[in-house]
Amino acid sequence: MAHTRRATRTRPPLTMPVVAGSSWLAVALTVSVFLHALILSLQFKQPNPSRLKREDRQLEVVLVNAKHKHKPKDAQVLAQANLDAGGDVDAPRVAKTPVTPTRQARQGEDLIQAERRVQELEARQRDLLRKAQSSAPPVRAEPPRQEQPTAEAATGGSDLAERSLAMARLEAQIARNLDEYNRRPRKKMIGSRAEEYAFTQYVEEWRQKVERYGSRFYPDAARGKLYGSVRITVEIDSAGEVIKVEINQPSGERVLDDAAVKIVKQAAPYGRFSPAIRAKGIDILSITRTITFTRSDQFAAE
Repeated sequence: MAHTRRATRTRPPLTMPVVAGSSWLAVALTVSVFLHALILSLQFKQPNPSRLKREDRQLEVVLVNAKHKHKPKDAQVLAQANLDAGGDVDAPRVAKTPVTPTRQARQGEDLIQAERRVQELEARQRDLLRKAQSSAPPVRAEPPRQEQPTAEAATGGSDLAERSLAMARLEAQIARNLDEYNRRPRKKMIGSRAEEYAFTQYVEEWRQKVERYGSRFYPDAARGKLYGSVRITVEIDSAGEVIKVEINQPSGERVLDDAAVKIVKQAAPYGRFSPAIRAKGIDILSITRTITFTRSDQFAAE
């Protein structure tokens, strides 16, 4: 019996349908690979410190001797005020002049000015007294008249009498002020420089005694710790006793200021006034000096 064979056909494999999102996945993978490659290709280097070093720049400012309201359009320099051109030349040039040195105040100049002021006040008081005495009209008694004085004449006489009394009171007040001023002790102010030998000798002896006492009783709280200078004025009477000690310029350290005042007071009494000083009518010497506490624990009065 004959068997017949049927030809069999091979079926093609089944294919899955393409998902629409697969194309986006491929794009994302491509971009990710590209970014990673770009990041890995970058190289980071440490900056050179020498290139980052800042250069100091100087700001130049000039001082001008004039001032304008409006600012210049093209400013060439910086100044303390607006100045739009100045001088007598056409070329752009900046005039220069050295700074005038400031005059240093000499020690004792304030004392000289104080004495000059006292002399001016004394002269002014004497001038006022002289004017009051010369301008006061004398009051003279007139002989009685038979006729009855008028009201106008009586008023004029009373005004004259009142003015005379006012001038007399003013003259008495000025004279009283002068007497009170003259009865005050005569004071001589001595700065760093004493012109006359009598004062120079006395101040030098005073300075030496203060330095000896200060070196002997140097404050323990300042040894090896504090140093500085304090400017003081001490008033001494004719017997050499200290009347008052005043601090003109403190040192900035309370310990040094108190020590300077204490040393000057405890070193008293000082010498009595010499006959040459008493002959000038001086009752009080006002001495101004600078007390210095040095780094090496030394005491000096200059």
